[in-house]
Amino acid sequence: MMWHVEYRPVEPDSILSYVESYSHRDWLESNEDEGVVRFAMVGLGWWTRDEAMPAVEHSTFCRTTVVVSGSAEKAANVEDEHGSIQVGLTYDEFVAGEATDAYDAVYVCTPNARHLPFVEAAVEHDKPILCEKPMEATVERGEGIVDACEDGSTTAMIAYRMHTEPVVRRARELVRAGAVGDPVHVHGDMSQGILGWGADQWRLDPALAGYGTSVMDLGIYSINTTRFVLDRDPVAVQSMMNSDHDAFSAVPDEVAAFTVAYEDDVYGTYTASQNAHQTSHLRVVGTDGMLLIEPAFHGESSLELRVSGETVDIDGKQVDQMEEEFDYFADRLLTGRDPHGTPEHGLVDLRTLAAIYESSETGRTIEL
Repeated sequence: MMWHVEYRPVEPDSILSYVESYSHRDWLESNEDEGVVRFAMVGLGWWTRDEAMPAVEHSTFCRTTVVVSGSAEKAANVEDEHGSIQVGLTYDEFVAGEATDAYDAVYVCTPNARHLPFVEAAVEHDKPILCEKPMEATVERGEGIVDACEDGSTTAMIAYRMHTEPVVRRARELVRAGAVGDPVHVHGDMSQGILGWGADQWRLDPALAGYGTSVMDLGIYSINTTRFVLDRDPVAVQSMMNSDHDAFSAVPDEVAAFTVAYEDDVYGTYTASQNAHQTSHLRVVGTDGMLLIEPAFHGESSLELRVSGETVDIDGKQVDQMEEEFDYFADRLLTGRDPHGTPEHGLVDLRTLAAIYESSETGRTIEL
């Protein structure tokens, strides 16, 4: 999708009043009287159990009523631990269509290469879908998700939690308002160490993760958040990556550095590593100023604006990003509106990721 962006100038003395007027749930239209969306959680790894399910429990418009796992025992155990859950299913039972009356929507949080069959099953059962990012392991399988959702006229959203992070939404509005002038370039990083997460780490298995690990799992945050903040899509990429540690022998990107060219000659330079100190930031530099989100993707985000020789620390409401994401998706369903992060939107990222790996392998600039 292509956007035409007009940057409206904002006087420096009006910036503070401008940002103070911002509502952190500017997307909200529904209310509690309109009911709740009951979710089936597909995939019961630590992210679902420790992040998604607690977020849903504290959300305004969502409930977890069904859990789905490859292990019947795990599904039963998780069911017993949560009073709202009515049914625990195996993957086969979910695909076969059991207990479809017990949930309204589906959250897919399996390894990347297993998203497609559960999305296809949800479409067959006429259930809206919230699917984790990246949307699949390869471009071809991502296209399968797009086709399935289009054929079934199914509402689906890729789970970009930064789209509902108040600091990121505020940065987006400031860029749109011309607070930093015309965007020139973006710097971003997301890094963490996963070697202590256990021996069976699917992010290091190309059959499950896709083209690699650091760019697929982490670099996507910088790419997609830049797209969201700037309202621009990638047009070309260059990259370099390397793996030295034995644990990364099957993937090319223990560490990666890459450049993404966006529409209208804005350039993003990014780094990502799954074997580094945990850190993240996103810096947007314009002709008249700079926005810095740090940390950007780990923990409580903060926003700094520098313009006209002044620095403004913008205090945003700290939220549970997963809670915001689930409530946003539910609000969209309850009010009959389309979400921002559609499968078509997610496919742009997946094609960009594939091009980054191709660029590293070939040494060429890859146009999109």
